[in-house]
Amino acid sequence: MTIAEPLLAPTPILNFDHPSIARLVKARAWNTLSTHDRIGPVYDFVRNEIAFGYNRSDDISATDVLADGFGQCNTKGTLLMALLRAVGVRCRLHGFTIHKALQRGVVPELVYPLAPEKIIHSWVEVETETGWVNLEGFILDAAFLSSIQSTFSGTPSLCGYGAGTDSLQAPPVEWTGGDTYIQETGIVQDFGTFNAPDDFYVNHRQSFSLVKDLLYRHIIRHWMNARVRRIRSGSVPQIPGLALPNHKHEESRHAS
Repeated sequence: MTIAEPLLAPTPILNFDHPSIARLVKARAWNTLSTHDRIGPVYDFVRNEIAFGYNRSDDISATDVLADGFGQCNTKGTLLMALLRAVGVRCRLHGFTIHKALQRGVVPELVYPLAPEKIIHSWVEVETETGWVNLEGFILDAAFLSSIQSTFSGTPSLCGYGAGTDSLQAPPVEWTGGDTYIQETGIVQDFGTFNAPDDFYVNHRQSFSLVKDLLYRHIIRHWMNARVRRIRSGSVPQIPGLALPNHKHEESRHAS
């Protein structure tokens, strides 16, 4: 086994050997591009063709995310990793927690007090010719982000509505070969890197009671997704006294 194989291998969560992902890769002809040029189109697909939204859990498979057609940081990251590996690009997961204030405005105010103070978060690290690059800017699709930017046009920093950034009007979300971020300033705790989401979720899962988990899966996330759709259409709920904590975790920026 070569040293590269663990970062290119399929796993139960990164199930890019499934026919649905094989068909997508073939249809988009990503494998006909040079290794360098494969990253951008895959990134753009996950960022904008998989809408921002909330799946039933963090640890669903890449094919489940693709079938849903939407996802959040962890689930869109899973699909991104699976597609990158499917086209031969080495990648890994970097795990964190973020402050729950970042979800303010998306989580209905009635249930916001019930949310955990720290929420499981991750981004994808991809290997390029110049080293490892952090990819997080794919979480919010362009239409959703544009609505937030229009609503808070005079706000340089925002931690809420799914965004955690000090440059709301021009966040580094486009793939240009370097790091991309959209929730970075909400980060609280750094868990380090993992070969695959499967490894991460062995020890790091969102702590919900059985009742809260059932409520989230069957009621709350649908409520949140309805809010996300309203925000994307331009109807952004106003949250009085929106908290703007800045827990920027500078040491997480460097390639590990």
